[in-house]
Amino acid sequence: MITPEFLLTSLIVAASPGTGVVITLASALGQGSRAGLVAAAGCTLGIVPHLVAAVTGLAAVLHASALAFETLKWAGVAYLLWMAWRSLKSSGSVMVDPDRTGRPVPQVIGSAILANLLNPKLSIFFVAFLPQFIAANDPAPAITAAKLGAVFMAVTFAVFAIYALAAAQARSHVLARPRVLTWMQRAFAAAFAGLAAKLVVTAR
Repeated sequence: MITPEFLLTSLIVAASPGTGVVITLASALGQGSRAGLVAAAGCTLGIVPHLVAAVTGLAAVLHASALAFETLKWAGVAYLLWMAWRSLKSSGSVMVDPDRTGRPVPQVIGSAILANLLNPKLSIFFVAFLPQFIAANDPAPAITAAKLGAVFMAVTFAVFAIYALAAAQARSHVLARPRVLTWMQRAFAAAFAGLAAKLVVTAR
């Protein structure tokens, strides 16, 4: 059963600043609402492998194996630092494109999926989060967990879509002010670097 508490918690988690939010904002500011929504969809799809891992028990293996956890974590750190570096370049994540052609859709959605995919804490999060809303006598806990995960993904996409549409409205101000673009690129680079640093100190 989907409770108000589950929906509220999902909303708070989705709205909290993180990799998905940063990628969605960068895409929307750079290329408009369409790119922002594509990035939002990509970040949401990046949750699927972690949800599957949690439901099938693979996350327990990840949690138990220091090597697997550390390998995935450092891959995520490297990717976030790479995105920070690209954010400072005109062809990177914050590429403001007046014609809204910009990066191809597969590239936008692919980078968004990869960013969430390389975050091992998502699998651990679902293992800790979902059981709180599954009854002890549930006859099919795996199915219930999958349903809860699907609702969590829907909430996440809705929140990211709102971020994308709001950021897209600010594009005209960015296009009219080159100095704002420069500082925006630096801000997103710092945000990605900060997320990488946060992931570095993440323990199992």
